[in-house]
Amino acid sequence: MGMGDNPLNSSSSQFILLMFKIAYRHLIQRRRQSIVSLTGITLGVAFFLAVSSLMSGSEKDFLKRLVDNSPHITVQDQFRTPTPQPLETLFRHKLVNVLKVKPLSENRGIRTYREILAWAHKNPDLDVALVLQGTGIVKNAGQEVGITIDGMHPEGLKKLTTVQQYMRQGSVDSLAKNTNGILIGEALSKKLSLYMGELLTITTASGRQETFKIVGIFRFGRANIDENQTYIFLKRAQALFDRPDRVNTLIFKLKDPLQAYDVAKDLEARFSFKTVSWQESSEDLMSTIKIRNIIMYAVVSAVLLVAVFGIYNVISTVVMEKKRDIAILRSMGFSSKDVQRIFLFEGGLLGSCGTILGLVLGIIFMVMLMGVQIKPPGSSDAINIPIDWSWQPFVIAGAAAFVSALLAAYIPARNASRVMPIDILRGGF
Repeated sequence: MGMGDNPLNSSSSQFILLMFKIAYRHLIQRRRQSIVSLTGITLGVAFFLAVSSLMSGSEKDFLKRLVDNSPHITVQDQFRTPTPQPLETLFRHKLVNVLKVKPLSENRGIRTYREILAWAHKNPDLDVALVLQGTGIVKNAGQEVGITIDGMHPEGLKKLTTVQQYMRQGSVDSLAKNTNGILIGEALSKKLSLYMGELLTITTASGRQETFKIVGIFRFGRANIDENQTYIFLKRAQALFDRPDRVNTLIFKLKDPLQAYDVAKDLEARFSFKTVSWQESSEDLMSTIKIRNIIMYAVVSAVLLVAVFGIYNVISTVVMEKKRDIAILRSMGFSSKDVQRIFLFEGGLLGSCGTILGLVLGIIFMVMLMGVQIKPPGSSDAINIPIDWSWQPFVIAGAAAFVSALLAAYIPARNASRVMPIDILRGGF
């Protein structure tokens, strides 16, 4: 383009293409520094994507296991706040202190469970199951083991728990076919040397004894469950604990587990019984996950920050070396905004190329991580590293890199737009 040609007379698309060509030529002339900056962006995006997908995948896997393996909502035969004593009610505005109140012995349970069931059945997004939970002692071969006993209907056990997924022998359906049956954990089976089809005698705290037939053995991979948890038919549990027509727990599953907290709050307000959502019962774990995510994003963002300084250095050097060229462009009719756009294009070129290459490299890292198997201490089964393939990590990684590249180019671009052509052409630098 000659000195007499005004680029502003060209079409808008040709003018933009011209600015891109100038930006590209500047980067090519400083090939080594440009490649270093491009590599920094690429590695930054790749590590950001791989690590964030890994952390997000592990978080989702943890929450899935937490949510799937436990009820979303649990209603217990307790009250969050104790019932006020008659004296406190009678002398509400007086100084009254009631101490050492001994509760009456009663056949405890949720007496209004039918009302709760009726309310739950009106909501198509809720599934509910009745549970009578108690404890007992199993004796065999000179050993005594304390166990937790959950009495449930087999259909509720199958629908609202994950026991069926972890059955090693037998099934939940076996419990439906044999109301005198019991499901026990693999660790308990080995500890007591009791296996499928054998009889097991349970003694309750009241001294009542009942004999059950082992119709299923499960393995969750968690010692506290596999060694202590058992499941029997609800009617048999009511007979074992001498609680006819009683349950002491209701468990709920929701289509959207994230609504559990609000539904639990509504349930407790309606029926007064203590109602706990999975978010409330796992509050400490949720706080740990949030802190871990903050640390993860801070560390990975540091990699991008280093790459941003590389882009800033490259474009700043180009501005210093190309002041005479900038003055010539200004004299040809390029405005200060046009000059600023040229150097922003340089940052955009480095950012977009680095982002694309980084996303490709990040996907390769993610595929490699998916193939890695680890065997946690105490576990007999190897597990694959969970990776989150949702679109959010890709968008966050790409957008963070591209915006960072433009921000890194902004200050040098602004300095370039302030170059006075008359001073440069007169040899003022």
